[in-house]
Amino acid sequence: MSLTLEPSPNRNLKIGRIASVVLLGGFLATSLASCASVASVDAAPDAANPACAEMMVVLPEVIGDAERRPTSSQATSAWGDPSQVVLRCGVEAPGPTTDPCVSVNNVDWVAHEDKSGIWTLTTYGRTPATEVVLDPNVIPSSTVLATLSDSASRIPAQKQCTSVEKAEKF
Repeated sequence: MSLTLEPSPNRNLKIGRIASVVLLGGFLATSLASCASVASVDAAPDAANPACAEMMVVLPEVIGDAERRPTSSQATSAWGDPSQVVLRCGVEAPGPTTDPCVSVNNVDWVAHEDKSGIWTLTTYGRTPATEVVLDPNVIPSSTVLATLSDSASRIPAQKQCTSVEKAEKF
């Protein structure tokens, strides 16, 4: 007597249902994981500059303990939720200023503090320029600039801050 195993129609239906549930579950998990809140950041005027693209692809995933998250515009990035650091590539390069200039890992940054204590740091001598906005009471500027300088250096420097422009303390 030989025994032949034939799949039953009910067994195939159950396997099909299980496979559908597994696929749907995987799709939902992927969809939910990609639903991190999107930071609304306006694109800079020269955001489409190819030099920005070269910098953007090497940005770090984490600054301090703030993780990178999606943004609403080209050549922008944000870390933390709510945002602790916001970056825009393609901003206008700073001209002569009385704001201090600091060099971190061979990248010069012009630092401007607004009335509320928020800092805007803009690369100096690089076109297009990159702007980073942060609250130094939330995340140290030294951490941010040390982490971002390698990426910012992908845009070649045409000039540097002079010793008169560089801040003695930052």
